[in-house]
Amino acid sequence: MPKFRRSAAVSALSAVTVGVLLSGCSASVSVGTPKLSAGKLASTLSAKLAATTGRPKPHITCPEDLKGKVGTATRCTLSADDGSTLGITVKVTSVEDGKINFDYKADDKVSPAAG
Repeated sequence: MPKFRRSAAVSALSAVTVGVLLSGCSASVSVGTPKLSAGKLASTLSAKLAATTGRPKPHITCPEDLKGKVGTATRCTLSADDGSTLGITVKVTSVEDGKINFDYKADDKVSPAAG
């Protein structure tokens, strides 16, 4: 029976990042229109996580723009160097004067690298 070995990167990802994300966090971004591009959302999440954990910015991708409508949600993915991933749900909490406020929360489990 094959054994799954957790690398240092996965351990660090699950121990530090997941612990921080599971507590639930929020952020806000000021934009000219009530929409936040996928790239800007990913870089904002990355910067918030780096500031919260004191670690380098993680690689995050978001598949779509975040529309500035309360309740709108999207899913982003944090990828570790070893190929493991962690899903992050982002949900708009309010929009005020073109500023989109949102909460984000990570999945409970890290997905190991494929292969």
